[in-house]
Amino acid sequence: MLDREGFRPNVGIILVNQRNQVWWGKRVNEHSWQFPQGGIKYGESPEQAMYRELHEEIGLKPEHVKILGRTRDWLRYEVPDHFIKRDIRGHYRGQKQIWFLLRMVARDYDISLRATDHPEFDAWRWHDYWVPLDTVIEFKREVYMQALNELARVLFRGREVDVPSSHTVKQRQREVRYLRHVVRHANDSQGDNVVAGEEP
Repeated sequence: MLDREGFRPNVGIILVNQRNQVWWGKRVNEHSWQFPQGGIKYGESPEQAMYRELHEEIGLKPEHVKILGRTRDWLRYEVPDHFIKRDIRGHYRGQKQIWFLLRMVARDYDISLRATDHPEFDAWRWHDYWVPLDTVIEFKREVYMQALNELARVLFRGREVDVPSSHTVKQRQREVRYLRHVVRHANDSQGDNVVAGEEP
């Protein structure tokens, strides 16, 4: 189901615990980490899709969470051509997402990564709210920053929030890439074949 511009309707989920840490999942057989997300099926509202994805991806039910807020508008990201199946190239551009901020009112043991036969994640952890975006696949990073920024104002209402700017995030990503390059160069110079880290 695509809109006229080629974007697939989708929901994203930022799940926080009582300490305002976010649920952070590692994609199956990959080195990238992300929040739960998934497509909105025909006839579903964004909220219905959110509850379905919440159960399919991390095993939680509506009674396990409380909705704290959601993004006001759709947030969009484009998917590079080499990630798109050939038969839909030229039609499919990417995702448009409504992001939900949820408070978990259940216990950690209620989380299950094996709620379906096709798990999305093979590991998870709680992380400080401002997650390291260099572990998110590159084309999703700007949307993650937009969602975190908007929903931080809901989560930390009435408190001073130190919101990292997009410039700060990009600068940090450049620094990480530079340091990896330096380490690789040093290893090569010493005849060491070890590669220090992989690009996410």
